[in-house]
Amino acid sequence: MTRVLFVCTGNVHRSVLAERLLAARLPPGSAVRPESAGTQAWHRYGMDAPTRAVLEELGGDGSGFAARPLTAQLVAEAALVLGLAREHREAAVRLVPSALRRCFTLKEFVRLAAGSPGSVRTRRDRVDSGDRDVVVADAAARRGAVPPVPPVEDDIADPAGRPRDVLYGCAREIDRTVSRLAGLLDGDRVGH
Repeated sequence: MTRVLFVCTGNVHRSVLAERLLAARLPPGSAVRPESAGTQAWHRYGMDAPTRAVLEELGGDGSGFAARPLTAQLVAEAALVLGLAREHREAAVRLVPSALRRCFTLKEFVRLAAGSPGSVRTRRDRVDSGDRDVVVADAAARRGAVPPVPPVEDDIADPAGRPRDVLYGCAREIDRTVSRLAGLLDGDRVGH
């Protein structure tokens, strides 16, 4: 089982959208287990109603969700930690500094894991190896080998308190990115 932990601020919009949309994009029986938490979240039941409506409109399942705070244990137990913005990645690393090579923003990880055509191993080779840890290690190795991008290219803006069309746009951006993530983690086994 490969645990992928998505992190945002309140764990009521971005990270839950990423968690549930990735779950919807993975094939049945996938060994990838999406989870989420928030840097300023508190335990609560259910999901924010507008977020749930947008999630379900995009094919995700909003049932059984409860927001939860980010903890060192969650970071330590995850094979991959994906912040929805740089501040979330940094918060995870502050909790567990040894997790640095497993902590990225969602968009950063997808960009780095997709690699370049001249990569030592192709995406198919990495996934066919059956070792998702190799995909994470390859992305971590590329982090210092490629030029950095502006924060706006790695962050997904917080839709909290914004109109529904902003929330929907955020959800679509997350959906596109986690669809690519599903392909990176489950290769050709992912149906699109």
